Amino acid sequence: MPVTHDEILGALRRLTLPGGGDLVSQDMVRALNVEADTVRFVIEAATPEEAAKMDGVRKAAEDIVKTLPGVSAASVILTAHGPAAKAPEPPSLKVGRHPTPQAGPARVAGVDRIIAIGSGKGGVGKSTVSSNLAVALAKEGRRVGLLDADIYGPSQPRMMGVSKRPASPDGKTIIPLQAHGVTMMSIGLMVDPDKAVVWRGPMLMGALQQMLGQVQWGELDILIVDLPPGTGDVQLTLCQKTHLTGAVVVSTPQDVALLDARKALDMFKTLNTPVLGLIENMSTFVCPTCGTESHIFGHGGVAAEAERIGVPFLGTLPIDLDTRLAGDAGEPIAVGDNAMAEAYRHLARRFIDGGMA
Repeated sequence: MPVTHDEILGALRRLTLPGGGDLVSQDMVRALNVEADTVRFVIEAATPEEAAKMDGVRKAAEDIVKTLPGVSAASVILTAHGPAAKAPEPPSLKVGRHPTPQAGPARVAGVDRIIAIGSGKGGVGKSTVSSNLAVALAKEGRRVGLLDADIYGPSQPRMMGVSKRPASPDGKTIIPLQAHGVTMMSIGLMVDPDKAVVWRGPMLMGALQQMLGQVQWGELDILIVDLPPGTGDVQLTLCQKTHLTGAVVVSTPQDVALLDARKALDMFKTLNTPVLGLIENMSTFVCPTCGTESHIFGHGGVAAEAERIGVPFLGTLPIDLDTRLAGDAGEPIAVGDNAMAEAYRHLARRFIDGGMA
């Protein structure tokens, strides 16, 4: 004679749950079905998390039903009534806000020196110099940070080969990323890379303030700040609100670039920011086929300007195809062991020997 539903439920009432009660009194038995000598049913827990803890109960329910007369097999399935509880979302971190008031230039916790890398105009290789200098200094044993402060055109994520969004455990603190031995942060890591940043000046100033004050930079010997080109809000905010060691200006040797570089130099002078030196980028081009050296943008103009205004000339860097390819690939040329890496090593030694890093 087949077992009845009442007999099965009666047996299941004898199975006490870990939290008290039983499967029947807790209304957890579903789809009870008897076919000849086989019993099938479902145990429905309140949540997937609770169901995951009840495999022992499921096995015990199978065993107790199998002991009933007329039952040779039992199949019990665990399921859940509701969806899994959502994992708590990380705190929302809003980047870009109006700046908060502060009394004067502030130090960045844990950072010994802050050097701004600026230029009067775009296209002179300032960001390439910044990333490779940071890597070269790290290879020389310095603890280096790199802040991409070019809010409208951040390029350091691509050049340093990082794309992960920085974490924020509390919605306030920002955890920077690590790449090639350098601690780095960029607004490009916090916004959609395909979307334009359409902010007025106060938003730019607030974002820069956040990236300096809310990022956990740790203990650094030097923080390199890759500035946007020109003489705008970001430069003003950095020079007026941050305790800067000084600034370095990058320019190509051509007259048009030097016209704008002089404006950047005048801006730093007006803001009482020491100019630590000038770098001539794209100084020469050596043909990879014939070895002929050409001065596409002229040569020596930045060195002459440094002598004219009485600031150190830190060195020249050539136009180099591999440098561009390495930057596009996210592995700065200074990471490797080649002529350009050696050029950046010499530049890094100038910074170290001059007490700038």
